[in-house]
Amino acid sequence: MAINQKVLEELLNQYPSKVKRNRKKHIIIKDSALARQEIEANTRTIPGIITNRGCAFAGCKGVVLGPLKDVIHIVHGPIGCAFYTWGARRNKAKSEDPTKNFINYCVSTDMQESDIVFGGEKKLARMIDEVMEIFKPNAIFISATCPVGLIGDDLQAVAKAAQEKHGIPILAFNCEGYKGVSQSAGHHIANNGLMEGVIGQGDWEEAPGKYPINILGEYNIGGDSWEVERILKEIGYTVIAVMTGDGSYEELKNAHVAELNLVQCHRSINYIADMLETKYGTPWLKVNFIGVQATIDSLRNMALYFGDPALIQKTEEVIARELARVEPILGQYKKICQGKTAFCFVGGSRGHHYQGLYAELGIETVLAGYEFAHRDDYEGRDVIPEIKLDADTKNIPDLHVTPDERRFRLKISPERMEELKKKIPLRNYKGMNIEMKDGSIIVDDLNHFETEEFIRLLKPDIFSSGIKDKYVVQKMGIPSKQLHSYDYSGPYAGFNGAVNFARDIAMAFTSPTWNFITPPWKNEPLLEGTIAEGGCSEC
Repeated sequence: MAINQKVLEELLNQYPSKVKRNRKKHIIIKDSALARQEIEANTRTIPGIITNRGCAFAGCKGVVLGPLKDVIHIVHGPIGCAFYTWGARRNKAKSEDPTKNFINYCVSTDMQESDIVFGGEKKLARMIDEVMEIFKPNAIFISATCPVGLIGDDLQAVAKAAQEKHGIPILAFNCEGYKGVSQSAGHHIANNGLMEGVIGQGDWEEAPGKYPINILGEYNIGGDSWEVERILKEIGYTVIAVMTGDGSYEELKNAHVAELNLVQCHRSINYIADMLETKYGTPWLKVNFIGVQATIDSLRNMALYFGDPALIQKTEEVIARELARVEPILGQYKKICQGKTAFCFVGGSRGHHYQGLYAELGIETVLAGYEFAHRDDYEGRDVIPEIKLDADTKNIPDLHVTPDERRFRLKISPERMEELKKKIPLRNYKGMNIEMKDGSIIVDDLNHFETEEFIRLLKPDIFSSGIKDKYVVQKMGIPSKQLHSYDYSGPYAGFNGAVNFARDIAMAFTSPTWNFITPPWKNEPLLEGTIAEGGCSEC
């Protein structure tokens, strides 16, 4: 069943009038005949609505900072906050020195009621001393939670004193959960902190190999980064740093020597991509390593940027070999998946990226959206000058950077930059909406009520989202492919990842468990009506 404006209006009519006016701005039906379709995003969720969003603390510590493996991450707050940003994501990491891989540890000051009353600064200082004695990390990051901001603990002062005492970098991030409207605010805070306190602190002036790159917005969920790096290193690229999947403080501090930055998750890392270009002259390229064709396009765009015929030839050789290997395998799974439909409502860029991989399996995405995106993630970066900053947005300060007097240099000439921008997404992201089919539904901050209503109307064959709503959907008889931490599977990036994803989706469709579940609409009549007593009044 296709959804038109009338059907959408009936769905929204179930809200109170004020809520309806708000949510109507967050939902559009794609219509390419219209010159412009504006969607509202990055605004507060209405109180009382069950959203899938996280908080600023989750975006800062849980998403961006947490995957750094040689850093001890201290959560200054209640233990529940620490566990939430530690146990829910599968950021994999490996290290040649096992004593410098702390990815499996959850460190918290475990604030109690007495700490809220009397303050937690002394407890935090003792925690830092204990961490240094036990782990001896390369750096310590401290992340604040809501109670810390409310009682006024001075994290910066504690971090500064501890740094002088122990002689290692100790950074404090004031990422209290209530800052901003979602985890997006925490991404911004983390980007600012890494740019100000880590990147550029290394002593490298030149890269140690050819075609040096940084991979930004890749968090190695289920091993994604390892698969991407496998391909890139075989082609001949030198990966300086990954921000931040399987990344480290030691690598990140030399990220300034890269010749190109790759942006995978636009929302979580675009801030630092812009700042790196301003400070060091390093352009960024929007890439997508989810899906076979998307991976091929990204690899070719990278080779075109560097412009070396040998690199271009090696890129094509690797692509040809990988295609010959994976296409026969994918063909088997396409027979199972062909003709099915999907909802793809995932985090930041994943709601866009996975549509291409679904399409390669013959699955059409009929509804998509983001939890914490901004308008430019939907409509493209051209709308950034038009976005009005509200009080919540202004709460997160922009870090003002200037060209580094010693290290700034243009990586390519302005003329070549303009030429390349016409061919590849250099310094640009066109957003998700442009690739959606007419008639498909685009929803920002999808809530549980809308999830159930859209499922009832569109009856998708599979639902892709996070961990908060998968079980509700599965009880409706629909497979749910969790794409925040991959349900203990993966990797899903690159060529091998596409095969893994196809296998898991095909298994979801063919599982016999769905024969034992009856969706609610199968127990209810499709049409309801009443017969008036007394017959027709006109007779």
